[in-house]
Amino acid sequence: MERPRHQGMAKNTYMRWRLPLVCLLWEVAMIVLFGVFVRFSPEADAHWEEEKHEMNLTSDMENDFYFRYPSFQDVHVMIFVGFGFLMTFLKRYGFGAVGFNFLLAAFGIQWALLMQGWFHSFKSGKILIGVENLINADFCVGSVCIAFGAILGKTSPIQLLIMTLFQVTLFAVNEYILLNLLHVKDAGGSMTIHTFGAYFGLTVTRILYRPNLEQSKDKQGSVYHSDLFAMIGTLYLWMYWPSFNSAISDHGDAQHRAAINTYCSLAACVLTTMAFSSMLQKKGKLDMVHIQNATLAGGVAVGTSAEMMLTPYGSLIVGFICGIVSTVGYVYLTPFLESKLHIQDTCGIHNLHAMPGLIGGIVGAITAAAATEDVYGKEGFIKAFDFTGMYQTRTPSVQGGFQAAGIVVSLLMAFAGGAIVGAILKLPVWGDAAAENCFEDDVYWEVPEDEESDVYHMHNPDKPASP
Repeated sequence: MERPRHQGMAKNTYMRWRLPLVCLLWEVAMIVLFGVFVRFSPEADAHWEEEKHEMNLTSDMENDFYFRYPSFQDVHVMIFVGFGFLMTFLKRYGFGAVGFNFLLAAFGIQWALLMQGWFHSFKSGKILIGVENLINADFCVGSVCIAFGAILGKTSPIQLLIMTLFQVTLFAVNEYILLNLLHVKDAGGSMTIHTFGAYFGLTVTRILYRPNLEQSKDKQGSVYHSDLFAMIGTLYLWMYWPSFNSAISDHGDAQHRAAINTYCSLAACVLTTMAFSSMLQKKGKLDMVHIQNATLAGGVAVGTSAEMMLTPYGSLIVGFICGIVSTVGYVYLTPFLESKLHIQDTCGIHNLHAMPGLIGGIVGAITAAAATEDVYGKEGFIKAFDFTGMYQTRTPSVQGGFQAAGIVVSLLMAFAGGAIVGAILKLPVWGDAAAENCFEDDVYWEVPEDEESDVYHMHNPDKPASP
């Protein structure tokens, strides 16, 4: 009879029955819920030909699929490849970084289609989904991937699935409050995705604080090849971030403007990150941690204002500032948060997503408040902020106030939700590893027998180390 691994340890990490049970039951639940509620949108339905005639369209190229799918591809790659590989920097947790990111994202997009569908595309008792729903589901899961970065290497796959279930639910509620009730603009998700996701993850990791994590300190670092793998994730995210921030913008000038603003901000961010990474090291050498992460902060910070008239030079300024803030955060704030506030942030999401997300929300509020018809044009002004219907009398200064309120709501939802979910995950029944076995693939994965067997299997009594 096969014995559970690490049975001598205080915690039982045996997943043979628990993980399959959770995965299979939840997928069956998804099948049932999709069968009851989810249907194709008119543009994806076989009745598209009739719909096309009713809308006086002459070509299938008018279908939203042809406008949105290229952006969807880019965003999808960012979620599964970009975020997954960005977290492979840990020397012994490559499988867990990519594999568990794959797991939580695959479950999360299904639950997000339902939750966001109930809030945004629920008609006549059915959720109608098209390509834009797929993009929004990926956005939602992006916030979960961000939170995953804070607890990377310290949780079991079951804990990650439970966190995903609750976080997707809270994300959908927060998104509805901001976009529908407060009527804020947040095309690239500085508030809804980054601020909410990061502070949610930081709250969860604070609740799950491990006083003895020092026992696995030797496994929290990187090696040469793990840093190279992580840099692959960085480059994918950096290249596709303009698509991320512009994916659901209105066709035409707004989408075009969002891509340009993001492009400029990211470029400026790289130079200031390089500068301060060298400046803050005693020997003046670059730190790969900064290059992997802080170079992306410009994309985060320009998210809210991406489709506004931020201007190219304004975008460069945002990227310039965020490269500095993020790099300084990695050097000084991360150690402070761990030693003084007991926030064990594995990937440094406070520096890449939390602070830049707040900056993005503030930049968006200021840019909205400063908007004028002279800058946007009369029709462009109305279109940019959707000042129609019940919002047609809203002024730029009032819009700026609501944008600022969106930051506050996102923070409150993140802190409250993270505290509740953290308390649930802290229950001693989910199969998380003991402190000395954190950041170790061998706890939950079959690791190949190779020249590194002595390293990977040092805690596994069932696998002898290679001679």
